[in-house]
Amino acid sequence: MAARWRLLVPPLLPVLAGAVAAALLARFTPGMGLYLRTSFALVAAEAGVLAGIALAAVTLARRRLARGRAAAAERAAAGVREEHRRFLRRLDHELKNPLTAIRAGLANLADAWAAGAQPAPPALAVVEAQTVRLSRLVTDLRKLAEVAEGDIERVPVDVGHLLRAAAAAAEDVPGGDKRVVSVSIPQVPWPLPPVLGDADLLELALWNLVANAVKYSEPGATVELRGFEENGQVTLEVADTGTGIPDDEADQVWDELVRGSAARGVPGSGLGLSLVRAVVARHGGGCELRSRPGEGTVIRVRLPACNLTRRTETATSVGSP
Repeated sequence: MAARWRLLVPPLLPVLAGAVAAALLARFTPGMGLYLRTSFALVAAEAGVLAGIALAAVTLARRRLARGRAAAAERAAAGVREEHRRFLRRLDHELKNPLTAIRAGLANLADAWAAGAQPAPPALAVVEAQTVRLSRLVTDLRKLAEVAEGDIERVPVDVGHLLRAAAAAAEDVPGGDKRVVSVSIPQVPWPLPPVLGDADLLELALWNLVANAVKYSEPGATVELRGFEENGQVTLEVADTGTGIPDDEADQVWDELVRGSAARGVPGSGLGLSLVRAVVARHGGGCELRSRPGEGTVIRVRLPACNLTRRTETATSVGSP
């Protein structure tokens, strides 16, 4: 209560001083007055100036209030992001050691069954497979946390090399040798410019996109990797003829641990697209997904181009000497 009164005292001081001065003048100089003569034009001009000042003050106050609200919202969002990163680090720490112990125990059980010349029960293979899946999930969570908060390299990266490497890595994905993977990179009238960033992270993002295209398509399906330049950006596309994603799930699949309905029954962690989005965001780019259920999906990644060569076009007039 006392603090509130302390805040009210400074604005009230001029009011109190004016009231005291008015009382003194009324008491000791009752007949004195100040009379001014002026034109209506001057009064109108003064009123306009005062109204302008008042409007400017209101506008300034509103802008200051809007900036304060925006800053508060940004601080709140930053706090949420930091809390999310702390959660990922804590989850990685809590799961890593138990998973290591479980895998070691499973290996000992398998060795014991082998020493007894007896086949291991099928349940042991199921538990081991699920343990490997959890280990990969923890690894992906760690990568996601590192990408979100760690320093990244900033060097010119050859986009054509990234696309060709991602296409070659498609064969390492189960079933990748049964898909038709092609790469389209323009060479004329000029090649694609490089992008500034971390080659390993960008390659990891593209690999995740290619792996998804392979996993969610049938043998014999087509997967296309394309690159082109537009408006100072390098755009990379990974297109497939797979199962597609329903419209009501297109925005959700970018979130951590979220998998579309078409992904049920297909092994995966639900972190691939989250990792892609985090990598692209750290490079100052953006992602876009277009899909038609039953026809396929196109995921587009836009990255700022670097070292763009200024290109000039020379116009030749017909009949000029």
